[in-house]
Amino acid sequence: MPTRFSKILIAAILMVTVCSLPSSAMADVFELRTYTTNEGKLDDLNARFRDHTVALFKKHGIESVGYWVPLDQAKSKNTLIYVIKHKSREAAKESWKAFIADPEWKKAAKASEQNGKILAKAPESVYMNATDYNPKFENADQGTDGVYELRTYRCNKDKLKGLDSRFRDHTMKLFKKHGIENVAYWHPADEPASQDTLIYIIRHESRDAAKESWDAFRNDPEWQKVAKESQKDGDFLRERPESVYMKATDYSAIK
Repeated sequence: MPTRFSKILIAAILMVTVCSLPSSAMADVFELRTYTTNEGKLDDLNARFRDHTVALFKKHGIESVGYWVPLDQAKSKNTLIYVIKHKSREAAKESWKAFIADPEWKKAAKASEQNGKILAKAPESVYMNATDYNPKFENADQGTDGVYELRTYRCNKDKLKGLDSRFRDHTMKLFKKHGIENVAYWHPADEPASQDTLIYIIRHESRDAAKESWDAFRNDPEWQKVAKESQKDGDFLRERPESVYMKATDYSAIK
C-alpha cells in the first residue's frame, strides 16, 4: 500500500518527466494531407469522408480543421486536400493506428470501393507546427463563396527567420489591409523542410477578389519598401511560391 510520502514522490517524478519533455512532444501537431483519386472517384471519396471518415477521426482523437478541393480544372476532378490536428506526434501515430484498425472504418472503406479503388496512389502527408504568429481564425458568418489559397514558400539557406519576421511584422497586416484573410501559418515538422519552408492558408471573398487583392498588395508602397529593406542581404525565396486555389467541401469545419 503506497504511503502518503510515496504518492507525493511519484507525483513529483511524473511532473518532472512531463516538464522535461521537449515542447514539440506536447504541442499540437497539424497534418496536411493530399489525396489523388482514380478517374471519377472524387465524389466517392468525399462521400466516404462526409459519412464516415470525419466522425471516425473524431472518435480516435483526430481533429478536422478543413477539407478543400482545388479549383484548378484538372485537380478539381481528382484531388482532396485537408488539414487535421493531433495532440502530439506520438498521439498522431496512435490515432492513425486505432483508426486503421477500427472495424467500422474497414467496413466503410470496403463498401466505398465496391466499384473500384478510390485512390490512385498513396496519400501525401506533411506534419506541421504552427508558427508563433499563427492567427486565431474566426469561421463564423463566412458564407459559402469564399476561396482559399494554399501557399508554400521555400527559402534560401538561413532565410526562414527573416521571412517569418516579415510576415509577423508586416505581411499579415498588409494582407488584411487589402482584403486577404489570414487563416493559418505553419512550418513543416521534419527536416530539412522545417529549416526552409513556410506553408500557409489565406482566404479571399472570390477568385476575382483574390486577383484584385494581390495586385493591390504588390503595388502597395509600404509592401515594396518592406520587401526591399528585408532582402538587402539576399532574396528570401529560392523559387517561385506554390499556390493552390481551393474551395471548401460541404463537410469542412472551415467554410
